[in-house]
Amino acid sequence: MGKPCPKYTAEFKQQAVRLYNERGTTYAEVAREIGVDPSSLADWVRRADASTTPPEGNPFKVAEENRRLRRENERLKRENEILLKASAFFAGRQL
Repeated sequence: MGKPCPKYTAEFKQQAVRLYNERGTTYAEVAREIGVDPSSLADWVRRADASTTPPEGNPFKVAEENRRLRRENERLKRENEILLKASAFFAGRQL
């Protein structure tokens, strides 16, 4: 098994994209300087350019928030299913 992929924060990704845009050099140069894979940096730049968030916004933070909300939604669906089954069980019991 290989090494696990490092998880970069939204702020780190935004700073990396800003650095790439300011320097105007290649992905490889900037990626080597900050210690990431050039293809990751290219992907971050592509996603930042394609995002519809305002310039002061952070498109990576929006993606993190979406993932968090999806996980929470799934957890709440499971909890609701458990409560529905419990209520059906107790409704079937005679007290």
